[in-house]
This record gives sequence, C-alpha cells and structure tokens, in this order.
Amino acid sequence: MTTTPPAALAAYTPDVAAVGNSLTASALLGLVPLAAFFLLLMAAKRPALQSALGALLTALLVAVLGYGMPVQLGALSAAQGLLFGLFPVMLIVVAAIWFYELTVVSGRFEDLRRSFSAVGRADLRVQAMLIAFCFGGLLEALAGFGAPVAITAAMLMALGLPKLRAAVTVLVANTAPVAFGAMAIPITTAGNLTGIPAEEIAAVVGRQSPLLALFVPVLLLFIVDGRRGVRQLWPIALVTGAVFAVAQFWCSAHFAYELTDVVAALAGFAAAVLMLRFWAPRTPDDQRSQVEAEPLTTRQVVLAVLPYVLVIAIFGLAKLRVGALDLPRLLGALNVEVPWPGLYGNLLAPDGSPAGSAVYKAEILGNPGTLLIVSGLLVMLVYGRARDADRYPMTARMGLSAAIRTVTNMRTAIATVATVLSLSYVMNQSGQTVAIGTWLAAVGGVFALLSPVLGWLGTAVTGSDTSANALFATLQQTAGRSAGIDPTLLVAANTSGGVVGKLVSPQNLTIAATAVEEPGSERILLRKVAGYSVALLAVLCVLVYLQSLPVLGWMLP
Repeated sequence: MTTTPPAALAAYTPDVAAVGNSLTASALLGLVPLAAFFLLLMAAKRPALQSALGALLTALLVAVLGYGMPVQLGALSAAQGLLFGLFPVMLIVVAAIWFYELTVVSGRFEDLRRSFSAVGRADLRVQAMLIAFCFGGLLEALAGFGAPVAITAAMLMALGLPKLRAAVTVLVANTAPVAFGAMAIPITTAGNLTGIPAEEIAAVVGRQSPLLALFVPVLLLFIVDGRRGVRQLWPIALVTGAVFAVAQFWCSAHFAYELTDVVAALAGFAAAVLMLRFWAPRTPDDQRSQVEAEPLTTRQVVLAVLPYVLVIAIFGLAKLRVGALDLPRLLGALNVEVPWPGLYGNLLAPDGSPAGSAVYKAEILGNPGTLLIVSGLLVMLVYGRARDADRYPMTARMGLSAAIRTVTNMRTAIATVATVLSLSYVMNQSGQTVAIGTWLAAVGGVFALLSPVLGWLGTAVTGSDTSANALFATLQQTAGRSAGIDPTLLVAANTSGGVVGKLVSPQNLTIAATAVEEPGSERILLRKVAGYSVALLAVLCVLVYLQSLPVLGWMLP
C-alpha cells in the first residue's frame, strides 16, 4: 500500500495591490483588522484579549479572501507571531516583574519607598515630584503595566495630596519613562518586527523622549501647587529633569538601552538629593508633608538600592568587550535561528527569494529576560545571607512563589500581547501592513509630522506602547521607505508618540482612579489630562518633522 505525500504549500508573495490591482483598495481593506480591534475595544467595550482575537480572525480572513494568502501560510504566520510574543517579549516582561516582586516580598521595597518619601525636607511638592517622576520611572523600568501609577498614587495620598490631584500627577509623570519601560520592551519588539537593530531605534528615541523628561518635573510642580510651586521650586525640578534626560540620552545610545529608565531614575533622584544638601526650598505651611518618615540606616538604604545596582552591573558585564574577551559574542553562542517550518521557502520576497521574516530568531543567554533572572538569583543570594535576614527574609521558596504568582497574575496580559503579535505577523506577512504604509506614504515628507500620532493612538487605545509598536512599527518602516524618510526615525517616533498616549489610555485612567479610591472618576481625570497629552504630542510631532529635515537632522545618530 502506497501513500501519497502531502501536497506542497503554495508559494505566496505579498502584493500591495492585491485587491482589484489597486493600492488604495488594498490599503483600505488592510485597515479593517485594525478597525475591528479598536471598535471591539472601544465601542463594544470588549476585553483586550477578546478584541485582539477578533482582530486576528479578521486579519486572517482579509489575508486569505482579500490578499490571496494560502490558509496554511496565514495560520503559520499567526503561530510564529504567537511564539515571538511569548519569547522573547513576555519572558522579558515577566522576568522584570518577578525581579521587582523579589524586592517586595523581602520587605526591602518598603525601605526604598521610604527613602524616596524621606527626601525633600518635608516639602510635599518636592516629595511628590520625586516620587511620581523618579520612583515612578524606576517602577516603569521593571514593573510597568500600571504598577507605577497605582503605587505612586497611593504614596502621594499618604503625603497629603488630594486624591484627584495625586492621580493627575502620577498620570502625567508616567510619560517620559514609557518608551523604555519594562526593560525597553516596546523598542525590543519594534526591532524584532522591523529588522532594524533595537539599539539604533533606542538611540533615536533617546533623542526624543528626553525632551519630555526635561520639562515634566516642572509640569508636575504646576499640577501640585500651581504657579507658586513652579516659582519657588523650579531649580530642583530643572536639575532633576535635566539629569534624568541626559542619563536617558546617554544610556539609550552608549550603554544597555534596556536599563535606560533604571539609570535615568536613579541619576535624577541622586541629583535631587545632592542638590538638597546645598539648597533648601521655601515651604509654605500648607505644602508641608503630613507624613514624617522613620529614619533609615545607611545599610537599609544600600540594601534597598542594591537590586538595581546589581542589574546595571549584570547588563553592563553582558556588553563587555575587552581585548580578546568578547562577552556578547560568547553569550550569543547559543542563539538560534529557525526557518519557520512550512512558512520559510513558501513566503517569498518580491525578488522571489525566501522572506527573511519567516525565520524565527531567539537570543538565549544574552536575552534581557535571562539576564534579569540571573540578577534576581543574585539578589536572592545576597538578601538571604544578609545579617538582618531575620527581619528581611528571603528564601528560594519565596522566590519560586513570587515567580508562580507573577505568571499567574499576568496570564491574561501574556495571552493578550501574544495575540497582538500574532495579529501583527499576519498583517505583515500577508502584505496588509506594507499596503497601508505605502498608501500613507503618498503624503510625502509631511508623514513625519503625523508619524507620532499613530503611536499615540495605538497606546491610547491599548494602554501599551509595546502593542502600539506591534501594530504600527512595520507600517512606519514601510511608509518611511516609500516617502524617502529615515525608517528608524519613524519607528522611534511611533514609540515616542506612545509615551504621551499612555496618559489618556482607559487602562491607565482606571488604574489611577482605583488607586486614589475614586472609582468612576475616569472621565474627570481624562478631562484634566487630555490637554497635557495633546500638547506633548504636538511637541513630538514638530520635533520628529524637524528631525526628518536638515533643521534638526543633526540630532540623529
């Protein structure tokens, strides 16, 4: 008895004019999955996971029925995107949050929180600025996913700040760090999707978002205490913002871009502490903090900060090249590149060669998630052997429990991000994204002015700069190539635009309203922060447009 071998999959080459031989018709049909996602999320008020699944199904139907992509290749593209969403994207995020959870379960996080609350010589305005901006930036670097808003809002209320004012303060503060949040996962995602080295995207973002960081602390003082707060405290706000911005710029381009927010937050806070040794704010009676922080010993402060110093050291070591010692090369020895079975060789580039996007690439040892796990294990070891371990216990069982709890609590977020990446892969590999990008590029160089708006929209709706890049990074790249604009600039602009979109995302507004014990106040908060979001977006749009021209082109690396 003989068996007939399975028929080979039909080859497929994406075509930007697949629908009726028309670019416009193809692009408009390609927009349908994105419209489905936004309508399900906003109009139908479905959860993000359900909305992403609906959009994924829509994208598959558009790919097969509209663009002529074989069903099997569409399903294989979705599977490749799903795996990429799980590893490396969500591995990095989960590892970062686990690392943060270790500091919480050990009790050291409370000491870190008290360290930030104690600075400012009892001036509520200075403390609010440092907590919302620097401490919130540190939390965004690791925890992300709304944790900075929830934790810092509660801290500001404890200082005596009115509830809604505390919520607005932390929402505005949670802008500048977002591009590099959760170990810069938005930038890593964009790099993997576009093929542009993430380091190059980070370097350009590091020449955009620091402009926001420079002025956000002054804006926070205005929110907390109006013009009086700005008039009395602008020196420390300017120093904090300037040091934060310089550290963001330097780290994004010259160190480990994944650690940009960690380095910037610690540097900004250290600069403020140093300045307060020589400069005392004029504090009106109505702006004195209501909380007297219990003094901390030097040892407590050092051990509270130690995890962040360790993670900087580990990432820095992983980048070390000295003489014959090339650690990045050694760590890359186990990297894998797997042609996706059934997809590679059947998904073709315009020249007929196998599409490079059908190759799944995974960094194993040098992956930020792996480095975070190593850092976390070292933290557990140091904390477990500390002299005061009886007061701050840390055991292997506690670390394992924290890991299990992190994965359990994030299971919906993991599924959502993985589904959004599936959606992006189907749209990219079927040609939908390229068609939309080519169509939008018809506006020419003006597209650079509009580029950040896409990132703003994506983050405002999804609540995630990572999701915004998953949806639009490849589109930005295509539009840039077609319009003659540096694609790296536009991909970075998408990331930076998402920074200010986070300010008005329903997810963040709900977290803020819940954190200040004012559920249902989302509309009030939206009215209070919308103006800031639009104004900051306008600044970014003009900046990116000028960076696309010789006027500010010199800013780019």
